Amino acid sequence: MSSISLDPLVSLQASEAAGATPVRFVGPSGTIAPEARAWAERLGFKGKPGQVVVVPGADGAVDHVIVGAGKAFDPMGARALSARLPAGLYRLEGEPEDQKVAALAFLLGRYRFDRYRSRNDEEPVRLVAPDGFDAMEAGRIAAACALAREMVDTPAADMGPLQMETIAREIAEAHGASISVVTGDALLEENYPAIHAVGRAAAPHRAPRIIEIGWNLDHTDRPLIALVGKGVAFDSGGLDIKSAAGMRNMKKDMGGAAHVLALARLIMQAELEVRLVVLVAAVENAISADAFRPGDVLNSRKGLTIEIGNTDAEGRVILADALTRAGEHEPDLTLDFATLTGAARVALGPELPPLFTDEEALAADLLAAASAVRDPLWRMPLWAGYRAAIESDIADVRNDSAGWAQGGSITAALFLQKFAPTTGAWAHLDVFAWNNRNRPGHPEGGEAQGLRAAYAMLKARYAG
Repeated sequence: MSSISLDPLVSLQASEAAGATPVRFVGPSGTIAPEARAWAERLGFKGKPGQVVVVPGADGAVDHVIVGAGKAFDPMGARALSARLPAGLYRLEGEPEDQKVAALAFLLGRYRFDRYRSRNDEEPVRLVAPDGFDAMEAGRIAAACALAREMVDTPAADMGPLQMETIAREIAEAHGASISVVTGDALLEENYPAIHAVGRAAAPHRAPRIIEIGWNLDHTDRPLIALVGKGVAFDSGGLDIKSAAGMRNMKKDMGGAAHVLALARLIMQAELEVRLVVLVAAVENAISADAFRPGDVLNSRKGLTIEIGNTDAEGRVILADALTRAGEHEPDLTLDFATLTGAARVALGPELPPLFTDEEALAADLLAAASAVRDPLWRMPLWAGYRAAIESDIADVRNDSAGWAQGGSITAALFLQKFAPTTGAWAHLDVFAWNNRNRPGHPEGGEAQGLRAAYAMLKARYAG
C-alpha cells in the first residue's frame, strides 16, 4: 500500500537552504512585497486558505511563493503546496512552530491515489525541513494517513476482507506482533455469530472474518489499549438495499478498519509504552439467498440478542462482537473507529467527526489533541434518554432505533455502548473517511479523520 516518501523533505545547512525559494503565508490583510502585489491581485489572490501564487522574478524564474493564510492563520494550508508548485526546492518562512505544522501539512498533501492510472514521472517539489523538525515522525504520520486513505480509495473488488487481512498481517509481521484470523463458518464455532450473520451472504473468497493483532502483550505492567475497526468492504445495504446513489461510494465503509490499522502501525513504530490489541471485523454486506433478513433475531458474542430492523445498519452489529472480544482483554482504553451513520453527517457535516465517550478525561485529552494537531473532532452526547429507542419487544436490543429519537448517530453509539468494554475508558469515533469535494490539498476521495488526534493523545499519555 501507499507510503509517503521523505525524499521531498530535505535537511540542509542554513547556507544551502538560503538558496531555496521562499514560501510566505499571507492573510487577507497581510503585507505583500510591492513588486509582487500587482501580480497577486491580477491572479485574484485574497489571502484565502488554499490560494497559492507563484511570483516570478525578473529573469522569469520563481522568485517566491505566496500562500493564503486565511483570516485565522492555519499553516495546514500548506497541504496545497505539493500539487500547486513547479518542481524545485522551497523553504518555509514564518514562526518556527508554524513552519513545523506546515511541513507536516506539505507531506499530508502529497497523497495521490494513482493505483489505476498510467504513471508519469514528475519532477519533485522539495521542501527544506525546518530547524528542529522531526522529519521521521512526520513521515510516519503522513504515511499512516496515506495508508488509511488508499485503503478507503481502493475499489471493493481489490479491498475485500482478505485484502484487509493481508495488510494487517504485513503490519503485524513488520513489528513482531501476533495475529490470528477466524474466517467463514469458523466464526460460529469461535462464537462470533453477529459477524458471521452479516457477512455470510458474500462469495466464499470474500468470507467474513475477525482479525486480531496483539503487540507487547507480555509487558503486563503496561496499560492495554484496544483499537476496534468496522471493516465493511462494501455495503449494498443488504436486503434493505441502498439506492444507486447511496451505494456509489460504499467501498469506503471499511474506513474504520483502515483507520485502526494505520493507527496501530503508528503506535508500534513509535514504540509507545503500551500493550496493544487491534480487532477488525471484516465483512461484505452482500445480497444472496443466505443474507440476513429484516426481522431476524441474531445472537451475539456477549449473549445479548439483536433484532434486525434494517439490514443497512450492519456496522454496529459486527462491532458488537468485536467490542465484546476487546472487553475480554480487560483494556484500560478502547477506541473504535467506524463509518457508522449518515446521521452523523446530518448533525456535523462530512468534515467534523463526532466523538462519543462518557469519560471526561478521555474526552478532554482527545479534544485537546485534536485542536493541537488540527485534526478536528466534536463531542456528542451519549444521551441516556434515547436508550429506550433501541429497546426491542422480542430481543435484548434492536439495531435500528425507533423513529421518535431521530438522533441516529447518538442511538448508534448507545447501541455500541451496550457491548463496549467496561474495564476502562471507551470512545467511539463516527468518521466519514471521505472528502466529497475537491479542496486544495484535500482531493475528492478517502480521508483520514481523527487518526492524528488519536495518535497525539496516545503519544502524550504513553510515550516513553
